[in-house]
Amino acid sequence: MTRVWILPVLFVVCGAALATGPVLQGDAGRAAVLLLVFLLLAGVTSPLVFPRSVGAAEARRRSAADGRPVVFWRPGCTYCMRLRFRLGRDARRLHWVNIWRDPEGAAAVRAANDGDETVPTVVVAGRPHTNPDPAWVRAQLAPSA
Repeated sequence: MTRVWILPVLFVVCGAALATGPVLQGDAGRAAVLLLVFLLLAGVTSPLVFPRSVGAAEARRRSAADGRPVVFWRPGCTYCMRLRFRLGRDARRLHWVNIWRDPEGAAAVRAANDGDETVPTVVVAGRPHTNPDPAWVRAQLAPSA
């Protein structure tokens, strides 16, 4: 559970360390900008920007009931962030499974990707799709609208 926060905390610590130099030189504006950039990076790479994750079993159950895709993801994955941001508000309509928190979800991703934990893996109607185009994922939501 704590490894999902390693990258965001690293960004905060690095930002604070880099902002210390300008503060000591009396350039508070530059320090604030540096710190803000690193805080934004920490926020984007944290699990906070993703809809609340559920377990793989619960996601499959919900998907069977409403027909919506299941997205297996992990914090810090640039492709997962790309999918999340490109989907915009529609991302909340998907069922998200954090593979770092759910061993069953990680096993499902490995089974779909020849033993690799390649994310995002989107499961639509029982078929896995690795790193699909966000427009395609949005189109998969249309029938369940």
